[in-house]
Amino acid sequence: MADVARLAGVSTQTVSRVSNGYPGVVESTRQQVRSAMRELGYRPNSAARALRRGEFRTLGVILFTLSTTGNMRTLEAVSSSAAREGYATTLLPVTVPTQDEVHGAFTRLGEIAVDGVIIIMEVHLLDTATVTLPPHAQVVVVDSNAGDRYCVVDTDQRGGARAAVAHLLELGHETVWHVAGPEGSFSAERRVDSWRSVLRDAGREEPALLRGDWSAESGYRAGLRIAADPRCTAVFVANDQMALGVLRALHEHGRRVPEDVSVVGFDDIPEAASFLPPLTTIHQDFAELGRLCVEDVLRQIRNDAPEKGTTLVPTHLIVRHSTAPPPTR
Repeated sequence: MADVARLAGVSTQTVSRVSNGYPGVVESTRQQVRSAMRELGYRPNSAARALRRGEFRTLGVILFTLSTTGNMRTLEAVSSSAAREGYATTLLPVTVPTQDEVHGAFTRLGEIAVDGVIIIMEVHLLDTATVTLPPHAQVVVVDSNAGDRYCVVDTDQRGGARAAVAHLLELGHETVWHVAGPEGSFSAERRVDSWRSVLRDAGREEPALLRGDWSAESGYRAGLRIAADPRCTAVFVANDQMALGVLRALHEHGRRVPEDVSVVGFDDIPEAASFLPPLTTIHQDFAELGRLCVEDVLRQIRNDAPEKGTTLVPTHLIVRHSTAPPPTR
């Protein structure tokens, strides 16, 4: 900094103000300082600046799987929102969701210095005595029902599932089959609960629940069972990848979509409109989810106080060509 100041003919304080982006520096002087920085190859010492300010301009992200579309799109949205706020993101996958692994993740994040943490979860973990987060940590949790203890941001899973099942019943189907996500997933269980609730409120029969693991292959296996049951005229699938597998199984067994069987997915992935037929699905606003996660954790950082409560991001039904009234008997 002293070298830059000598070359630019200014004080080190002026160099500091320019490097930190502070106002109050004449533009010609600012350009002169920047020119000296470029000539000398000077770069501000971010570590020293962080120690001086008491902030690192970095958010840690802990997540338990990179294999699901929801997690990946949430991570993308968090990173983009953080970048717009001038924050970097440091990703730390946790392969085994245990107390030791989570505490180890926080320890590693502390060693590389972060201002706050966003945890992207889809397992029943924070709801048990197995895992507790470090006290006074500035944390936002995604996809959890722990809003009485932490700041939680989630998609309105129940509302989306209600809309999907209600859409199929309104088309005239007697009942709706369901291919659920894996046990242990908060989002999967919320969608199952809403599916059951809508059917019971309408006085409809509840078909046997089928489960997958979010993959198209697991949807295909469930779809084989659906295709073999002539009573099935409508199915709500817990995500679009599994819906793709269901569509394949129905096609292979001569069950036309939507003429014989209507199919609704969940997520509204970019490829959903290009399925054959284009998939009716529930849209999740991952960009808004990521924005709210960053907004909430930054507010905690600035106020130096953890928060509690749950914020839900609305979903909405996207009707395409995979749903229609049931076939006439």
